[in-house]
Amino acid sequence: MNRFLLIATVVLTLLFTNGSSSIAEETAPFRHFVSFQFKEGTPEEKKTEIVDAFMALKSKIATITALEWGGTENIEPLNDGFTHSFLVSFKDKAGLEVYLPHPAHEEFVKLLKPHLEKVYVFDYTAKK
Repeated sequence: MNRFLLIATVVLTLLFTNGSSSIAEETAPFRHFVSFQFKEGTPEEKKTEIVDAFMALKSKIATITALEWGGTENIEPLNDGFTHSFLVSFKDKAGLEVYLPHPAHEEFVKLLKPHLEKVYVFDYTAKK
């Protein structure tokens, strides 16, 4: 009887979740994509300082597994004024939940905010 209950539970779980809660997704990396549009007149030296401060977060926040950035190289003018993008990777979504309120991140935001016109954030679980 216990075997029947186990099989029924698995079948019902798959039916009601449509298979979307797979083990692969639960262990997949979590990504935090951020793009900045700086205020007009922000000096290049300040932008460099901000990039350096963002990149330093990897050594300050243990849940960051990888961090990279790039400046726009758009051939098409579709970047809507965003010039700097960052991809922060975590083992899972819980890593982002540690990162956001972390004192080092909050200190970075204080540095950034006076120079920020707009920000775009997109978080997702990596899929293959």
